[in-house]
Amino acid sequence: MSSSELEAVRAGSVAKLANAKARIAACGSAVVAFSAGVDSTFVLAVAREVLGDRAVALTAHSPAVPAAERAEARSLAMRLGVRHLERESHEQEDPGYVANGQDRCYHCKRELYRLCEEAAREVGARAVLDGFNADDRRDHRPGHRAAEEARVRSP
Repeated sequence: MSSSELEAVRAGSVAKLANAKARIAACGSAVVAFSAGVDSTFVLAVAREVLGDRAVALTAHSPAVPAAERAEARSLAMRLGVRHLERESHEQEDPGYVANGQDRCYHCKRELYRLCEEAAREVGARAVLDGFNADDRRDHRPGHRAAEEARVRSP
């Protein structure tokens, strides 16, 4: 890649980040669905930068979430200086989830976003954010349908 191509990529990334920051700032306050993966960690870090203490992380736990992932979420939230809520998820009680079909992720995410909406009401947050990427639209992502139904924002 030439230096001019690299500069074009950098400039495009700066613009995308500014757009994401503006979208998050427009929320005023938010609960971020936080798995401690790259995408949700990035959104949480930007939300913390833009919203300060009005950014809150929520991590859902269930038997499907290993203890190491729980610990990683706690550690990352602490390092980012973000209030971190943890809730037990009960997707295993949903027959659609237990059926283990191609839409299993829809049922899991529906439970996650329900927990996020409850937390948003508790803390007075105006929005729920997640780390969904625009290029994820090319993949089969049934969990995104749950996000759309819950009006979760993907900055």
